[in-house]
Amino acid sequence: MQRIRWTDEASTDLVEIIDYIEQRNPLAATDLHQEIVQAVEGLPSGPFLFRAGRVPGTRECIVHPNYLIVYRIGVETIDVIRVLHARQAFPINS
Repeated sequence: MQRIRWTDEASTDLVEIIDYIEQRNPLAATDLHQEIVQAVEGLPSGPFLFRAGRVPGTRECIVHPNYLIVYRIGVETIDVIRVLHARQAFPINS
């Protein structure tokens, strides 16, 4: 089974998103963080279940109506490239 590898950008995205939400609603921030982490941890069991990404070679998993995980499937790893708000312009440094 492939292992998950987070890029620095994706890790930073997640921290910034959770910090922003936590300032307004700590419980919602905790729930969203859990949803995102669970979705990423589940990718190795079905990496092709989600739609092809807007950037060739990527895929996009919608975790919540407003957030998506952009990832790339490799031979040994699944690279989480970005965690984005659905309204953010993408690609961003993909």
